[in-house]
Amino acid sequence: MAYRNGTYVAFHADGTNVPGGNSDIDYYNLLCAWNANKHHDFQIINTHEKFSAVRDSSQKSTLRAGLMERLRNSKNMLLIVGDTTRFDTDWVPFEIEKAVDTYGIPIIVAYTGISYAIRIPSEHSGYWPPALASRIKNGTASAIHIPFKQAPIYSAIDQFDHNNLPLGGGLGIYNDAAYSGWGIP
Repeated sequence: MAYRNGTYVAFHADGTNVPGGNSDIDYYNLLCAWNANKHHDFQIINTHEKFSAVRDSSQKSTLRAGLMERLRNSKNMLLIVGDTTRFDTDWVPFEIEKAVDTYGIPIIVAYTGISYAIRIPSEHSGYWPPALASRIKNGTASAIHIPFKQAPIYSAIDQFDHNNLPLGGGLGIYNDAAYSGWGIP
């Protein structure tokens, strides 16, 4: 059995690995910078290297196997959700499907355009990739919905894993006291 101690980070790169574009890679890079500063120590399962293989179909099966191995060793998934995430039709849906259906790990859904407490996750369903939306709807996903802010991300990474799923099924949220403690309205 795999030792599940990492956090698998998934995001829509929109076909690029160049920061400053219209993809979620900037937020992934910010996450890496937070982690490098040693404010908090968690192991990121790096999906960033997938970009070099995305356009080469001969490498897709190798890439797929590598992603499965990383998911197998993960205790949770951090899904960075921005304006374009729902349009990914390749890797993000695959990663969500395997995280939920195969490995039973919770998804920490971190919204990039939100700076306030998320109290009703369904209000943000327009940003969900279809793979996430369908699993929330059918009750198979365990997810917590948070803004892309350091304190709630670290809290969720520390708190939730395959043995400790968020309450609320696919629509889990933190309470007002938690947000107050983080200074988030």
